[in-house]
Amino acid sequence: MFGRDKTAAPEEPQADQVVKAGGKGRPTPSRRESEARNRRPLIGTPPAPKGATRAERKAARQARSAASREERFKAREAMNRGDERYMPARDKGPARRYVRDYIDARRNIGEYFLPIALFSLVLGMVNVIALRTFGIVLLYGFVLIVAIDSYLLRRRIQKLVDTKFEGRTGVGAPGAGTYGMMRALQFRRGRMPKPMVARGEFPS
Repeated sequence: MFGRDKTAAPEEPQADQVVKAGGKGRPTPSRRESEARNRRPLIGTPPAPKGATRAERKAARQARSAASREERFKAREAMNRGDERYMPARDKGPARRYVRDYIDARRNIGEYFLPIALFSLVLGMVNVIALRTFGIVLLYGFVLIVAIDSYLLRRRIQKLVDTKFEGRTGVGAPGAGTYGMMRALQFRRGRMPKPMVARGEFPS
């Protein structure tokens, strides 16, 4: 009597009442559409137009690769000049610049580890017991010296940085000792960013 008429057709929702999740009122884009929208070509190097030939697509790829290489080259050159805008986060800040200048002005024992290791390797190939033994002792002794020097250098640099930049935030002071220690183990010519001071020109 008061029940609903089972024979009545179910009420269909109006087209304008169907709303996707999130209340946007428009269909959710497919995965292919989202990926296509997120692809952004390099600035100044538009992709090949739709329907382009294989040669045109190849030329467009080559143009993008050339532009990318040019951007990397410019960033590398700017970083070598000391422009911090192109440096990674670990190299930014006045404290990190101070550490680099301090290390580059110093003659570090770690710089000579590779030549000593190669020399010890050559001695190890000689068929003379005394020379081979000397090569082993030289190598392990030098490793011990480098380890002690690196430990003392790390403490000294961190103390200098903490004193010079005390109370200043955002200068790259935390971890400066380890940063300097790792730089001291590299060849001077192979360091990045490039050294900006000569030997003996310690920062004030």
